Amino acid sequence: MANFAGKKVLVLGGSRGIGAAIVRRFAAEGARVTFTYSSSQDAAQALAAETGSTAQATDSADRDAVIARVRDSGPLDVLVVNSGVALFGDALEQDPDAVDRLLRINVQAPYHAAVEAARQMPAGGRIIVIGSVNGDRMPVPGLAAYAVSKSALQGLARGLARDFGPRGITVNVVQPGPIDTDMNPADGPLKEMMHSFMAIKRHGSAEEVAGMVAWLAGPEAGFVTGAMHTIDGAFGA
Repeated sequence: MANFAGKKVLVLGGSRGIGAAIVRRFAAEGARVTFTYSSSQDAAQALAAETGSTAQATDSADRDAVIARVRDSGPLDVLVVNSGVALFGDALEQDPDAVDRLLRINVQAPYHAAVEAARQMPAGGRIIVIGSVNGDRMPVPGLAAYAVSKSALQGLARGLARDFGPRGITVNVVQPGPIDTDMNPADGPLKEMMHSFMAIKRHGSAEEVAGMVAWLAGPEAGFVTGAMHTIDGAFGA
């Protein structure tokens, strides 16, 4: 495989789960991959050694740090923004500072990273943000702030697709449903509830999400932009 041979890829939030699968996919197909991490230093170093990629510590809650990381990466062929956090609980009781941090990571970081990447990105570049099916559907209480943040990415993709379209730069959102990661294990306590909403009654794999990202970043997706791409076993159908 060498679909991305010589391509320069930056993955924000790449040390674990979906992000790590994306790093592995691009590295396996010949890309020069850099990824960021926040707190998972050991996992990041192990992934970098495994894949030949470069790990960089970056706090996605820090706007200026995100902008600097993207700017200092130079011209990128592909930017993937995977960093994100969730916040569970009664909206009436949640800490406003925690909500604001979630919005900084889940909304502000993708926006500023995409804009900064586009300043140097060559024609035909790709910007892909990992959202969530919860941007379309929230069937349980306690996740309002998270749903707000994932819905906001839809406007980001539609708007920036028009801003960057004249240069052939595409902007897309991938919206996973339940995916088997540390944050949402396939054998976790919410398994039966989540599967009850789904047509394909299993968790997806991080590799399946990475496959969709790779397609969007590849030559066959040059006419695909400003769109949401849901991979959720019909959780949101």
